[in-house]
Amino acid sequence: MGCATSVYAAVGTKKKLTVPEVVVFVPSARIPAQSDLQKRLRGRIPKDVVDRLSSLRNQIVFVAEDTDGSAIPELRRGLEEYLSLLIGLTNKEYGLEGLIEFKWRSLDDGKHQDASSSCVANSWFEVLSVVHMMAMLALSEADTVMIPKDHSGSSIRTVSSDCKREAVDLLLKATGYLEFCVREVLVHIPPEIKKSFPNDLQDGVLEAISFQTLGQGTEIQLGLAVDCQKATLSVKRRLACEQLSYFSQAYHCLSGRDHFNNGYARKHMWFIKWKFLESKAAAYYFHGLMVDKGNEPSCHVKAVCCFLAAEEILSESKKDCLTFCLAAPVTRAAPLWGAMKHLHQKIPEVAARKSQMYGYLLEQEKVLQALPDLPEFQLSLRPDDYQLPEIDPAWESEKWETQSQSLKEHLNDSDDDDETETK
Repeated sequence: MGCATSVYAAVGTKKKLTVPEVVVFVPSARIPAQSDLQKRLRGRIPKDVVDRLSSLRNQIVFVAEDTDGSAIPELRRGLEEYLSLLIGLTNKEYGLEGLIEFKWRSLDDGKHQDASSSCVANSWFEVLSVVHMMAMLALSEADTVMIPKDHSGSSIRTVSSDCKREAVDLLLKATGYLEFCVREVLVHIPPEIKKSFPNDLQDGVLEAISFQTLGQGTEIQLGLAVDCQKATLSVKRRLACEQLSYFSQAYHCLSGRDHFNNGYARKHMWFIKWKFLESKAAAYYFHGLMVDKGNEPSCHVKAVCCFLAAEEILSESKKDCLTFCLAAPVTRAAPLWGAMKHLHQKIPEVAARKSQMYGYLLEQEKVLQALPDLPEFQLSLRPDDYQLPEIDPAWESEKWETQSQSLKEHLNDSDDDDETETK
C-alpha cells in the first residue's frame, strides 16, 4: 500500500526501477502478523468461535502479505467480518480482554519482524488496529481513484469530476474511522498499554492524519470549484482558507512529538508542510482577488501584498514538495492537478501584473504594506459517522451454556484419566 498505488517506470542500463506516485498520502500501512489465537482461547469460548476468529485473521494476514495490501475489496470484507466477531473479546463479562497477544507489523517491513512490529495483549488494541487498517485502505483507494490507469507517466492529468467526488467520499470515510479510533477506542485502553503502541497509533498522530485527510478532501473540492464557472470567488476563498486550517491543525498535532525517528514519519511531516504552504498560497491569492475589488488605494496595496506573499509561499512549497519526494521512501508528486494546476500559472502572472499596475501606490503607502490577516471560516467538511458492527450471533448466551457443559465433561474425563494412570 504505502504512499500510492501507481508507479512510474525509470529504465536504466541494468534494471527497471519504479518510483511510486503520490496524490493522496497514505501513512505507513500496518497489517496483522501471525498470532496463536487458538492456544489461548481453547476451552474458554465455543470451538466454532475460536476457529472462525483464527481463520478470519489468518485469511487477512495471507491476503495482505500476498498482495502487499492492494486487494482492497477483499481486505475490507475480511476486516468487517472479523471485527463483528472480534468485539466479543472486548466484553468484560467474558474476561478475555487481555488474554491474547495480538501481533501487527508495518507492511513496508516485508516479512521480517523488527523493531517496528508490535505485540500487545489487549483486545481493544486489536479493534484499534483493525479500524485503523480500514482507514488506510480507504486512503489507498482514494489515491487509486485520483490516479488514472492510463496516465503512463504523462505530464497531463485528467481526472473526471465523478472520480474526484468518489475520492472525497472515501476521504470522509477514512476520517470517520480515524475519529472513531480516537473518540471510542483509545478511551478503553489503559495509559500504560498505550505507551507501548507504535507511533502510527498514538492519538496525536491519528488526529493529524484525520485533519490531513479532511484537508485533502477540501483540496479536491477547491479544484472542482476552480473548474466550475458558476463557483463564486468567495466560495473559492472560503475553501482555500478551510484547507489551510485543516493542514495547520494537522501540523500542530505532529509538532513537538517524538514521532520522526523513522522514514515514513519524517515523510509524513514533509507532506503536511508542503500541503500547508500550497493551501496558504491559494488562500492569499483568492483573498487578494477579493480585497482588490475595493475602490480605496489601501485595498489595492493590500491585494498586492497578498499576491506577492502567495508567490513567495508557492515558491517555498515547491521546495518542500521536492524534499517530500526525496525523503525515504522516494516517491514522485503527481502532475499538477486541481486548483494548483491553475494557481501555479496565475499566481506569478497576477503578482507581476498587479505589482506593475499599483507600484506607485506601494511607494506612497509603505505604512500599509503589512500582510493582511486571512479570514476565518467555520469548517464545513464533516467525516462520516462510523460505528462498530453488531456483535456476531456466535456470542449468544445459549452457545456459552453448551460450551460450559462440554468443558465440565472435558474436565471430568481428564480426572478419570488421571485416576486410571494412578492405578
